[in-house]
Parts: sequence; structure tokens; C-alpha cells
Amino acid sequence: MVVGNNRAGVTVPLALAKELDAVVVSVEYRLAPEHRHPAQIEDVYAGLVWTADHAAELGADAERIVVSGTSAGGGLAAALALLTRDRQGPRPIGQLLMCPMLDDRNDTPSAHQMTGVGIWDRTANETGWTALLGASRGGPDVSPYAAPTRADDLTNLPPAFLDVGSAETFRDEIVTYANRIWQAGGAAELHVWPGGFHSFAGFAPEARLSRSALAAHLDWLRRLLGEERG
Repeated sequence: MVVGNNRAGVTVPLALAKELDAVVVSVEYRLAPEHRHPAQIEDVYAGLVWTADHAAELGADAERIVVSGTSAGGGLAAALALLTRDRQGPRPIGQLLMCPMLDDRNDTPSAHQMTGVGIWDRTANETGWTALLGASRGGPDVSPYAAPTRADDLTNLPPAFLDVGSAETFRDEIVTYANRIWQAGGAAELHVWPGGFHSFAGFAPEARLSRSALAAHLDWLRRLLGEERG
């Protein structure tokens, strides 16, 4: 929520797009704390609407859009699925959520386990959420379009793929979110990669575990898009 641009982390979706003959549209959203919620979700919603309106110009199909992101971007992709459902905007056919940042409360067992450990520990997480939400972080009135775990209604969402390393802050909130999608009657595929740290597939793409994760992403997308392996 506080660093990066629309080229950061784009390597993985570009690799997937190459395999699938797909188009990648990467939205550069405004960053906190200079721009707090809802700036970020409004930016990515505008990007979704633009993509749907201009799909033909891009050589893409407006009826086959998948929203995707990693970490903060994954949280925004999940929030975007909620927002476009509620606004009756363009409907993605899937949401690919890679180690998504979903819960501002930062109080799960995995968040406590990772205090002082790893590249995105509990302190870093609190810093990021506070930059986004200010004093409202962790309080009763946080919007689900900022923190998707705050949503009361997870029905009528596009099928979701969620993955996370077992050794990272977001583990438990992601597992809970997938479980709540199932409880709402939705479709979700969940992978918890043993020993994986936050965004391991991006940091170490040649590691065996990363290759397994990236293969799972591609396999899910092929099934979602109804494509057969070549």
C-alpha cells in the first residue's frame, strides 16, 4: 500500500499471459499515506472499467477478465471483486489472489508467530495498514473495500485462487477468507505452501516450491479459461 508502481511484480502475470496468449493491464494506484483509502480501490476499479471498455482495442475479451494481484495488490484484487459486484460493474470471471493482504486487524496466530520474522512481519503489516487507514485501522468501521475480510457477504463472487506460504503473516487470514467463500457457496482453490515466506515465488522463482506454485497458478487459469494443455 505504500511502495511500488505498476511495473513492480508484473513478471509473474506476464509469464502467465505469455502461456495463455492473454493481455496484462497493470494499474498504478495511488499510495498511502499521502493517499488513503478509498484512493487505491477507486483507482483499480477505474482500471477495470477502462479495460472492459477498451478490451477490443487491446486484442482482449471483455467477457474473460481475471483480476489478480500479489500482497497489497492481491488484497486490492479481492476488494475489487467485492466492489464491482456491489456496483454491478464489469464482472471478472476469476480472481487470482497471491499472498493477498486482507485483514487490517493484524491479530491472527500467524501474524503473532511472524512478529520480528521475515520480510513482512507483524510490525510492517501494522505500518502498512495504518498508512492506508489511519486511526481507524483495527476499529469497527473499516470498509470491506479496504480490508476484504470485513465483508459480511461473500456470495456471488467470481471463482478465486488463493495461495500463501505457511511461514508468513497472512497465512491465517487467507485460509479464513477461503473458508468463508466456501461457506457462502462460492468456488475457491486454496494452496498453503509449506515453508513458503511472503511472496516467495516472486523473490525466488527458480526454487522448487516456487515452480510448483507458479505451475498451480497456470493450471488454475487454464481450467478457468477452459483451455486444454498443448
